[in-house]
Amino acid sequence: MSLRLGGMRHLLVFAGREEAEEVAETLGEWLGEEPRVVRETLAGEDDAEDAQWVVVVEEADSALTGRIDALLEEYEGWRED
Repeated sequence: MSLRLGGMRHLLVFAGREEAEEVAETLGEWLGEEPRVVRETLAGEDDAEDAQWVVVVEEADSALTGRIDALLEEYEGWRED
């Protein structure tokens, strides 16, 4: 499952796999089903070593936006629309 915030797909991006998996686990507790974690090279990345860990967000209650933003800050991640 993925989350959708405000009718738009978001990618929650993290430098490390562990951070992405912990965020996905937390989101899973909130939603009842854990979103996917994938390793992805984002636009502008030339080297596979620069690939990031991404939690795909497709659908969620807009009330979760603030909580998700807090997770991004805590785990030093960012959101790509």
